Amino acid sequence: MRTHYPRTRHLPWSPGATADDLRVTDLSGLRGREVVVTEKLDGENTTLYADGLHARSLDSAHHPSRTWVKALQARIGHAIPEGWRVCGENMFARHSIAYEDLESWFYGFSVWDGDGHCLDWDRTVVFLHGLGVPVPRVLWRGEFDERALRALRLDPGRQEGYVVRAVDGFGAEDFGERVAKWVRPGHVRTDTHWMHAAVVENGLGPRAALWAARSGAAVDPVLLEEAVGLSGEGDPRAAARFDPAGRSGDDRLVGVLAALLHKGRRARLAARLAGAVGMPLARRAADLVGLHPALHRPYPDEDRRTGLLRLSHAADLGLLHALALATADTDEAREQVEWSALHAEDIGGMDEGALREVFAGLPADAAVRCRAEAREAYADGRIGGVDEATAATWRWRSGAFPKLIHMVGPAGSGKSTFARALPGVDAYVCLDDLREARGARADQRANGDVLREGLDRLDGALAAGGTVVWDATSLNKQQRSLVHAVARRRDALITHAVVLVDEDELIRRNARREHPVPPEVLSAQLRRFGPPYPGDAHRTWYIGASGTVEEEV
Repeated sequence: MRTHYPRTRHLPWSPGATADDLRVTDLSGLRGREVVVTEKLDGENTTLYADGLHARSLDSAHHPSRTWVKALQARIGHAIPEGWRVCGENMFARHSIAYEDLESWFYGFSVWDGDGHCLDWDRTVVFLHGLGVPVPRVLWRGEFDERALRALRLDPGRQEGYVVRAVDGFGAEDFGERVAKWVRPGHVRTDTHWMHAAVVENGLGPRAALWAARSGAAVDPVLLEEAVGLSGEGDPRAAARFDPAGRSGDDRLVGVLAALLHKGRRARLAARLAGAVGMPLARRAADLVGLHPALHRPYPDEDRRTGLLRLSHAADLGLLHALALATADTDEAREQVEWSALHAEDIGGMDEGALREVFAGLPADAAVRCRAEAREAYADGRIGGVDEATAATWRWRSGAFPKLIHMVGPAGSGKSTFARALPGVDAYVCLDDLREARGARADQRANGDVLREGLDRLDGALAAGGTVVWDATSLNKQQRSLVHAVARRRDALITHAVVLVDEDELIRRNARREHPVPPEVLSAQLRRFGPPYPGDAHRTWYIGASGTVEEEV
């Protein structure tokens, strides 16, 4: 069934309302509620379904400006449940505002289920991003505050207005009370209606290539490289061979980026991509790059289930096998990938949602520990599923265990600044401090003695209980294993705090440090840097250039 999008009422202070427009006369439907304010885009209201689309009018005739959005619907329609509808703005044709930097020619702003219920805002964003559709820019979010909304300042030459909606979901009958808009004065500023004029395309910005990849469009390697700041570094042939097997949204983008950039150095990719796509997607793409070559090599079948389950802690197995197949350069490598993929179809896995429910009532650190231990027990074959997770993790449910926060990252990445600001730390072991106590923090001649002293201090601090920070570069797995051995002996919860900062930024920071390392030393560290994977510790924090945790796994 087709349903036209309702008319949105104007807020009382909207200067763009005309005599024919509806105004909100009672704001009680918004007061006391959390609302989100998004930019109102100057396009054509359009609704997408699993099997078609229409503009505001249900019998919309053909128009050249609708060709692109029809192609989009053809790509993503299969992922829209039957009876659901996606409402948004077709931005292909220029109306009264000329856009030059759009992320897509279609932005979604609401999703309605088969019962005529509008999804809450957060579910809306997740659903749309899963399709590969962006949402308009969020200008403000919080409990409805008329004064704050009246104070919003827009550029009337570049912005049509804004839309206020309740964050919670609502039924169609409540639309008039839960959604309202503010429109600039004299919004229509042309003499000829845009539908009766020649179609002029709005301009796309560099990020449009990312959304095109998410939505299933053919990949343009050059535009995609430009979008992530890595021009000329990709492998277009691998990207063309990559088959995402029906994936869309962020999953597809992660796989495409990994295929395109599979020859890159993992740590550098993660830090560089974070600025373009955010830490979670950057980290996922980089981990695929780091892990996929292992699937090209033979692996003992008797260990394959455990190995694949451990791999699944760090990466999406479907994307990982698709990437390995796209980059395999010999028949033998392709056979190994195909054989591994057959096994991966049969291994199953822990139901993460159910696992979280089992430990939902525990203190945060205890829940993290129990989930991690349950996953490991399942991978080892010691338990058969979530129903056995409680019995297998009883010893950690109280949270009565020491905690290690293990800093990881090159010199100057911000490890110490982050670590020293952590609350609730009972002991702090820093190798630079130990060197300085011996005479000079840059003196590397006694590194063996310094490391032994640090490990002894760590052992004593963990034995006393509480939270301990280990602050050293810990660039590779071998260096980290020495610290882990002490932590395991004391039955500690291990958290990796991995700092991923772009190399150019690291060089700038190093030049400004009170104790800079020689440039050649920093370069050597960057070449050796192999960040840990999710699953190498009970929990992993990924810290970006902001100096804050941008992802927790």
